[in-house]
Amino acid sequence: MEAALAVLLFVVVAGSGFGAWRLASAPRRVLSPEREAMRSALHHASATLPHLREGLDESSAKRAIPHLRALTQAAVLALTDGERVLALDGSSDEDTTDARLSELSAWVQDGRIHVEPGRAGSRTSGPEGGVVVAPLAIQDRQIGALIAFYDHEYRLRPDDARVVGEAAALVSAQVELSVVADQEERLTKAELQALRARISPHFVYNSLAAIASYIHSHPDQARDLLAEFAEFTRYSFRRERAYVTLAEELHYVEKYLRLEQARFGERLTIRVEVDPDVLQAVVPVLSLQPLVENAVKHGVESRGGCRTIEIVGIDRDLDVELRVRDDGVGMDDRRAAQAMSGESGGTGLYNVDRRLRSTFGEQYGLAIDSEPDHGTTVVMVVPKFRIGVRAA
Repeated sequence: MEAALAVLLFVVVAGSGFGAWRLASAPRRVLSPEREAMRSALHHASATLPHLREGLDESSAKRAIPHLRALTQAAVLALTDGERVLALDGSSDEDTTDARLSELSAWVQDGRIHVEPGRAGSRTSGPEGGVVVAPLAIQDRQIGALIAFYDHEYRLRPDDARVVGEAAALVSAQVELSVVADQEERLTKAELQALRARISPHFVYNSLAAIASYIHSHPDQARDLLAEFAEFTRYSFRRERAYVTLAEELHYVEKYLRLEQARFGERLTIRVEVDPDVLQAVVPVLSLQPLVENAVKHGVESRGGCRTIEIVGIDRDLDVELRVRDDGVGMDDRRAAQAMSGESGGTGLYNVDRRLRSTFGEQYGLAIDSEPDHGTTVVMVVPKFRIGVRAA
């Protein structure tokens, strides 16, 4: 064992020799006390972020509080949610019972930082040390307090109250981000559920009527269409998936269009031209289908004669551009704006646009290019890849 360790040590030392020589030959930079204090503060501040982004509870508080105590340099630091102590770190002869911490937490109901010098709450009194209590607040609502105790060996300075206040502001900001993210996620899920529940009774009736018309004349085709209808509706109502590949979304769009073609027959021509390199891009489920449904409704139903719907997928290097075009009645700018805002009565385009922007950022989403009597093109842009967005 010792021989093996000796060999391993030799390999490590030999492998690091060149790097060590470079380090030794380079001038060493020694941080000043001020810069070292700044570096330490930044380190501990950033170390709290991953925990507090999960929200404020006992688990996240216990993981964040050692870094918060190092940041404030308090002897003891407590984090409360206004009703109970979530975490306590450090040791002191101060009174840090739950009852005392609850009493201190109530100090900040006015939204201000409170300072009590002189070892507040300890069993003896003295001119030094003290306690600083800073409020935690999100969206103008008190959610708790950060309580810092300083021992009698330490002289409480005005800067200490400021540091504790900044630490409390850091906690509040991160918790607020988690709340906003949760609200956004809930809204996105609600919008997706609304979209799933939005399958038009008109579409269902027309699809079943078209299938029924084939039962006697083309029974095999009727059976195939019924299978397409069942598969499409299952896809629309599956709740466990938020994202799919573009290839899968297109697969179900084609099923939807087969049902519409059974209804319109030769009146409807469909052209699909999608670059194979974009098929593995991930999109929110039911993001392309509402665009195609909109094209059928406004491009075919509302205008007589033979109509064409085109679906084009273009590789834009880091992005994917999808175009759904119809040669129907078109619309003016006012109606296009109403369609995008959901004011026109239909929420499909508005819903999809919000979900795209929520998922990928404000630079992505939908745009409408249309003129009266010249058809409509709806453009959807998504990134080819986005960290954290994966097809289930």
